[in-house]
Amino acid sequence: MKHADKLRELIRLFIRNLEILEKSEASCCGITIGQCHAIVEIGRAQKISLNELALLLNLDNSTMSRTVNNLVQQDLAEREIDATDRRFVGINLTEKGSDVFNGIEEEMTIYFNKVLSDIPENKRDQVIESLELLLDAVKKNKCCL
Repeated sequence: MKHADKLRELIRLFIRNLEILEKSEASCCGITIGQCHAIVEIGRAQKISLNELALLLNLDNSTMSRTVNNLVQQDLAEREIDATDRRFVGINLTEKGSDVFNGIEEEMTIYFNKVLSDIPENKRDQVIESLELLLDAVKKNKCCL
Protein backbone atom coordinates (compact mmCIF):
# COMPACT_ATOMS: atom_id res chain seq x y z
CA MET A 1 0.00 0.00 0.00
CA LYS A 2 1.36 3.44 -0.95
CA HIS A 3 1.95 5.97 1.81
CA ALA A 4 -0.88 8.21 0.60
CA ASP A 5 -3.30 5.27 0.53
CA LYS A 6 -2.22 4.19 4.01
CA LEU A 7 -2.58 7.77 5.32
CA ARG A 8 -6.06 8.03 3.81
CA GLU A 9 -7.13 4.72 5.34
CA LEU A 10 -5.77 5.56 8.77
CA ILE A 11 -7.44 8.97 8.78
CA ARG A 12 -10.74 7.44 7.63
CA LEU A 13 -10.62 4.96 10.53
CA PHE A 14 -9.48 7.68 12.94
CA ILE A 15 -12.43 9.90 11.97
CA ARG A 16 -14.90 7.03 12.17
CA ASN A 17 -13.78 6.20 15.69
CA LEU A 18 -13.92 9.82 16.81
CA GLU A 19 -17.40 10.21 15.31
CA ILE A 20 -18.61 7.29 17.41
CA LEU A 21 -17.17 9.06 20.45
CA GLU A 22 -18.86 12.34 19.49
CA LYS A 23 -22.23 10.65 18.98
CA SER A 24 -22.13 9.01 22.39
CA GLU A 25 -20.96 12.24 24.05
CA ALA A 26 -23.60 14.42 22.39
CA SER A 27 -26.43 12.00 23.00
CA CYS A 28 -25.71 11.91 26.71
CA CYS A 29 -26.08 15.68 26.86
CA GLY A 30 -29.30 15.63 24.84
CA ILE A 31 -27.88 17.85 22.10
CA THR A 32 -26.76 17.34 18.52
CA ILE A 33 -23.12 16.97 17.54
CA GLY A 34 -23.27 20.39 15.87
CA GLN A 35 -24.60 21.94 19.06
CA CYS A 36 -21.91 20.15 21.04
CA HIS A 37 -19.18 21.63 18.81
CA ALA A 38 -20.73 25.08 19.09
CA ILE A 39 -20.97 24.89 22.89
CA VAL A 40 -17.32 23.87 23.14
CA GLU A 41 -16.15 26.75 20.93
CA ILE A 42 -18.37 29.32 22.66
CA GLY A 43 -17.24 28.03 26.07
CA ARG A 44 -13.57 28.24 25.13
CA ALA A 45 -13.95 31.76 23.69
CA GLN A 46 -16.38 32.82 26.45
CA LYS A 47 -17.86 35.37 24.02
CA ILE A 48 -17.79 35.06 20.25
CA SER A 49 -19.56 36.48 17.21
CA LEU A 50 -21.65 34.36 14.88
CA ASN A 51 -19.14 34.96 12.06
CA GLU A 52 -16.18 33.88 14.20
CA LEU A 53 -18.05 30.78 15.35
CA ALA A 54 -19.01 29.86 11.78
CA LEU A 55 -15.37 30.23 10.69
CA LEU A 56 -14.10 28.09 13.56
CA LEU A 57 -16.58 25.32 12.79
CA ASN A 58 -16.22 25.67 9.02
CA LEU A 59 -19.96 26.29 8.53
CA ASP A 60 -21.91 28.93 6.64
CA ASN A 61 -23.55 31.70 8.66
CA SER A 62 -27.12 30.49 8.07
CA THR A 63 -26.33 27.00 9.41
CA MET A 64 -24.49 28.50 12.36
CA SER A 65 -27.38 30.89 13.03
CA ARG A 66 -29.86 27.97 13.18
CA THR A 67 -27.57 26.10 15.58
CA VAL A 68 -27.23 29.16 17.82
CA ASN A 69 -31.01 29.74 17.68
CA ASN A 70 -31.54 26.19 18.94
CA LEU A 71 -29.01 26.73 21.74
CA VAL A 72 -30.77 29.97 22.74
CA GLN A 73 -34.18 28.21 22.72
CA GLN A 74 -32.75 25.48 24.97
CA ASP A 75 -31.35 28.13 27.35
CA LEU A 76 -27.78 26.98 26.65
CA ALA A 77 -26.59 30.21 25.01
CA GLU A 78 -27.59 33.83 24.78
CA ARG A 79 -26.98 36.69 22.40
CA GLU A 80 -25.69 39.92 23.83
CA ILE A 81 -25.47 43.24 21.96
CA ASP A 82 -22.15 44.98 22.60
CA ALA A 83 -22.61 48.24 24.52
CA THR A 84 -19.93 50.07 22.53
CA ASP A 85 -20.73 48.65 19.07
CA ARG A 86 -24.41 47.81 18.65
CA ARG A 87 -23.64 46.02 15.36
CA PHE A 88 -21.65 43.37 17.26
CA VAL A 89 -23.72 40.59 18.79
CA GLY A 90 -21.74 38.34 21.07
CA ILE A 91 -22.77 34.80 21.83
CA ASN A 92 -22.01 33.38 25.24
CA LEU A 93 -23.15 30.43 27.30
CA THR A 94 -25.82 30.63 29.96
CA GLU A 95 -25.25 28.96 33.32
CA LYS A 96 -26.94 25.84 31.98
CA GLY A 97 -24.77 26.00 28.84
CA SER A 98 -21.64 26.41 30.97
CA ASP A 99 -22.61 23.31 32.92
CA VAL A 100 -22.94 21.34 29.66
CA PHE A 101 -19.62 22.77 28.41
CA ASN A 102 -17.82 21.83 31.63
CA GLY A 103 -19.30 18.32 31.48
CA ILE A 104 -18.14 17.86 27.88
CA GLU A 105 -14.66 19.16 28.68
CA GLU A 106 -14.36 16.92 31.74
CA GLU A 107 -15.46 13.80 29.85
CA MET A 108 -13.13 14.56 26.93
CA THR A 109 -10.20 15.09 29.29
CA ILE A 110 -10.87 11.75 30.96
CA TYR A 111 -11.23 10.00 27.61
CA PHE A 112 -8.08 11.45 26.03
CA ASN A 113 -6.06 10.79 29.18
CA LYS A 114 -7.09 7.13 28.80
CA VAL A 115 -6.12 7.18 25.11
CA LEU A 116 -2.77 8.76 25.92
CA SER A 117 -2.12 6.20 28.66
CA ASP A 118 -2.35 3.45 26.01
CA ILE A 119 0.51 5.07 24.06
CA PRO A 120 3.98 4.28 25.37
CA GLU A 121 5.21 7.25 27.40
CA ASN A 122 8.34 7.67 25.27
CA LYS A 123 6.14 7.98 22.11
CA ARG A 124 3.57 10.50 23.36
CA ASP A 125 5.47 13.62 22.30
CA GLN A 126 6.06 12.02 18.91
CA VAL A 127 2.33 11.34 18.47
CA ILE A 128 1.45 14.94 19.37
CA GLU A 129 4.12 16.33 17.04
CA SER A 130 2.99 14.05 14.20
CA LEU A 131 -0.63 15.12 14.62
CA GLU A 132 0.42 18.79 14.58
CA LEU A 133 2.37 18.21 11.35
CA LEU A 134 -0.58 16.36 9.82
CA LEU A 135 -3.03 19.11 10.80
CA ASP A 136 -0.77 21.79 9.30
CA ALA A 137 -0.46 19.81 6.06
CA VAL A 138 -4.23 19.30 5.87
CA LYS A 139 -4.86 23.02 6.44
CA LYS A 140 -2.37 23.96 3.70
CA ASN A 141 -4.11 21.66 1.23
CA LYS A 142 -7.70 22.38 2.26
CA CYS A 143 -8.35 24.40 -0.87
CA CYS A 144 -7.29 21.65 -3.24
CA LEU A 145 -10.27 19.26 -3.10
